[in-house]
Amino acid sequence: MSFVLTEDQEMLRDTALAFVRDELPVTHLRTLRDKGANGHDADTRKKLAELGFFGVIIPDEPGGEHFGLVGLGQILEAQGRTLAATPLLQTALIAASAIQLGGSKALQAEWLPKIASGETTFALALDETAHFSPLNVATEAERNGQGYTLNGMKRFVPGGHDADMFIVVARTFGEPGDRHGITLFLVPANARGVTVQELKTVDSHGAAHVTFEDVMVREGAAIGPVDEGADVLEPVLDRAAIGLAAEMLGSSAAAFEMTLEYLQSRKQFGQLIGSFQSMQHRAAKMFVELEMTRSCVAAALAAVDSEKGDVAELASLAKAKAGELVHLVSNECVQMHGGIGMTDVADPGLYMKRARVQEALYGSASWHRDRYARLQGF
Repeated sequence: MSFVLTEDQEMLRDTALAFVRDELPVTHLRTLRDKGANGHDADTRKKLAELGFFGVIIPDEPGGEHFGLVGLGQILEAQGRTLAATPLLQTALIAASAIQLGGSKALQAEWLPKIASGETTFALALDETAHFSPLNVATEAERNGQGYTLNGMKRFVPGGHDADMFIVVARTFGEPGDRHGITLFLVPANARGVTVQELKTVDSHGAAHVTFEDVMVREGAAIGPVDEGADVLEPVLDRAAIGLAAEMLGSSAAAFEMTLEYLQSRKQFGQLIGSFQSMQHRAAKMFVELEMTRSCVAAALAAVDSEKGDVAELASLAKAKAGELVHLVSNECVQMHGGIGMTDVADPGLYMKRARVQEALYGSASWHRDRYARLQGF
């Protein structure tokens, strides 16, 4: 099967590649890390907004560009190449998808233009344990006279330390693990009762633990029907997994190219180490896995835009393959660089650190393999 970009999508890809190369090289991440910014970068956010990247999957009417998820995938892959810390995954993909899929007309009219303009950033507050388990939600949303009262804690919220708004997954009925009884709410980060504990992460992108204590939420802040939030959450998480897989593809491609360049320039025993057969075999394996993953990611991106019925299966396939790929390539990148690869002055370690976070977010490779098998009826 062939997945061909349109002329507009190709232009978007080229623009994104040029932007990350010129404005967000790996040295930019080092600068942010060394000054303790923890991924916070207001200047980059402004430049992304000026390029229209926040509105890529939003229809033209609310102010977006509407290149589809295939278009946004090109941007996420580009930012993955330089490990860029941006709010695009959380805001331009996850929040825009949730509000389009489940938001009322009033919520869409209020928030989609703010997303498209980069005025407001979001973070999905989902996980409550150390492992990804979307239905294991204990955070309570109790109905009161004016709406709901939220109580609970969310752990390791990506981008939560820098978000203006949270999409909070809460339980309005039932017990943790039940599919029925989940509801999604929009909650301002500065709302009374919200406590954000900033986390310094190994990949220098930042995250947060977020606590909700008697937080008042109005009735109209629910995204989708009350108690039926899983119907919105699941396709949103599919898109999140696909978008992250695209970013992981970019990270893997850059790490592979870096490794290949080293193999073709480093000499040992008077020979280029790339001439050793064992090194050639390992490089060949990475190349094959890279191309296989590229096909999986392309299929998943295209399936969302064409509204095919197998998006869930393709999302898990893409995330599982990307997780295995980024683990392999980041390991090999460090090992093939030898001693220098273990030092902070070299880039391989940065790619490995980011890879470990990418692997865990929105489901590990093993989690998605199991899910894929269930969806296929195995």
